[in-house]
Amino acid sequence: MSVESNMNVTRLPLGFRASGINCGVRRYRPDLALIYSEGPCVAAGVFTLNECKAAPVVYCQSVVPSHSVRAIVTNSGQANAATGPEGVENNLKMAEGVAKELGCLPTQVLTASTGVIGQQLAIQKILYAVPELVRRSTNDADLFSLAILTTDLVPKTASKEVNLSTGRVRITGVCKGSGMIHPNMATMLGYIFTDVVLSPELAQKYLKRAVDLSFNRISVDGDCSTNDTVFLLANGASQVDIKHAQDEEIFFRALVDVSQALAKKIAIDGEGATKLIEVTLTGSSAQEIADKATRGITVSPLIKTAIHGEDPNWGRILARLGAEGVPATAIEKMVLRIQGQVLFENGRPTSFDRSHVRDLLKSNVVRIEIELNSGEFESVAWGCDLSKKYVEINTEYTT
Repeated sequence: MSVESNMNVTRLPLGFRASGINCGVRRYRPDLALIYSEGPCVAAGVFTLNECKAAPVVYCQSVVPSHSVRAIVTNSGQANAATGPEGVENNLKMAEGVAKELGCLPTQVLTASTGVIGQQLAIQKILYAVPELVRRSTNDADLFSLAILTTDLVPKTASKEVNLSTGRVRITGVCKGSGMIHPNMATMLGYIFTDVVLSPELAQKYLKRAVDLSFNRISVDGDCSTNDTVFLLANGASQVDIKHAQDEEIFFRALVDVSQALAKKIAIDGEGATKLIEVTLTGSSAQEIADKATRGITVSPLIKTAIHGEDPNWGRILARLGAEGVPATAIEKMVLRIQGQVLFENGRPTSFDRSHVRDLLKSNVVRIEIELNSGEFESVAWGCDLSKKYVEINTEYTT
């Protein structure tokens, strides 16, 4: 079954409710979001590897994996990073405010923040708005998806239902991210919810693997953020368990499908982006080489600007492959395709119609395919082009 993506209404799994309102931090759009479960959830998390971690990241790392989380509250506009002891205290106050309204413990409330680094939370505005945030909750994710945005142009949601041996379950994902994107992890927040029955150990295992196959394969600008987080919450409300290997395969494949759909939405919504770049590489002698090569291409300013200018400059790709450690012996056997057209083969360029390839590059999805013919390992990564608009957005971000 295909992934439902940015539908008019993005349904949550059984037992989840969500909301998003404006608490006064941002002028126009919703800026405070909540998602909660009617019963306790198993919770897992994957977090930024940036050594400068925001207060909510440090807090959530101390809580998950867990078997008793009830909610995640998120504010946008202020990242609560590099805010010292006051930032830590404000983060706890935000968790306590939601816990009080839901009738649970503060440690059952996870937190996330996104926005400008170095600004203290407008905590009084946030706390004042929490009761209304809970009252307005519904069983869809749409207002929640709006309230977590920063420079994003569009909300990002995906959902999928699958049949396991004992019943049907739903996985719904929401994310935000547009700039400062280069996971392990990036300035992105991801939320995945399911009504399947999971243990904390399985939830953490599945989430880490899914993130490695999705969010950790995208790049917009090569900068790793202070706030990156992806959560997985499973409340078991469907009473459907993973009984055997086939169930596990079906559920995990659906989790990856939802995660990859969200990851690609971040890449195409990169600040100033006009094109999604998909890089696939096959036939590598080592997985590490394959992963470095695909991600290196998505982050290269030279390649990104060439794609933006619809210039089939395959030499930039060749150079980046060598810089990422692809052996010369593999490059000599390589076949390089852009939009399905062979541009390099058997160690030399092919004869191709440049104007035809330029026309193919006008598409909003550009596919680069690399066959190394040197082994069995493969990789895929996603990125976006680099435009003048990216510079404009990031020179004016705090003003």
